[in-house]
Amino acid sequence: MRLMIRPFSPSDLPALAELLKWMDADPARRALAPEGRTIEDLAFEIEEGWVEYRGERLSGFAALVPFWRGAAIEGPVCQGDPAALLQAATRAAIERGVPTLYAFPTEENTTLRAALEAAGFGPVHTTYFYVTEPRALPFPVPEGVTIEEVLALDPEEYRTVYKESDEGWSLRLAWSDLELLEHFAEPDHRLWFAYQNGEPVGMVEVETLEDAAEVAYLGVIPRARGQGIGQALLAVAAQAALEAGTRWLRVRAHDHEKEARRLYERLGFTPLEAVVTYAKETQEAK
Repeated sequence: MRLMIRPFSPSDLPALAELLKWMDADPARRALAPEGRTIEDLAFEIEEGWVEYRGERLSGFAALVPFWRGAAIEGPVCQGDPAALLQAATRAAIERGVPTLYAFPTEENTTLRAALEAAGFGPVHTTYFYVTEPRALPFPVPEGVTIEEVLALDPEEYRTVYKESDEGWSLRLAWSDLELLEHFAEPDHRLWFAYQNGEPVGMVEVETLEDAAEVAYLGVIPRARGQGIGQALLAVAAQAALEAGTRWLRVRAHDHEKEARRLYERLGFTPLEAVVTYAKETQEAK
């Protein structure tokens, strides 16, 4: 059967919508992909990309989207070997001078993970996602600690707490003051700091979506750990989800955050999925 890779065209939208539904049906097919599932939403969201056709059938899609100091691949979502679409996306990243290219398959998507590793991508970490119905959590604020919602953000203070809370966090460090201020000015983005002796020692960010409140970041700086501050911050996030009336509370933890994962499981959070972050330094491939 003839295989063809070509640039995405609006005429591909109906078949692409069906391909994404196919991806959604099985965790072993999933990866970072466009959020839209209707033709109308996809038309608004997708500006460029590549499609794969096997004969007359659209069998794959990939695109590049900005991510941190490089770009991320949407997909490849493919009903066969994703290598050709992966090659097209990587070639475009090199031509555009993208320094680092990322990909985000689910842990179960062994087909795409094998293709990424064969193409020189390496795994960075695995992020585990959990979900539960919002409910009050029995974690009081420790003595000598206060938790306050941040209503007037100091970008430099935020960067300090963000950086010290987890050495693996880096995405927000590249944001300008204006980007941080605009982000937290949105009514569905809320931030709390934990203070001890007048100094911020932890943080939790909650983003409210249509049917869920998601803990985007939750961390405590090393010298303040082991006192229950992280649990108290989680309780604040759960209360925010209750007040927002969302159906779900979603949390995440990287593979090295074993204590957080054990806590979520002990509290009865349901594992949702695990996503593996892959990266490749593309300019070395010139």
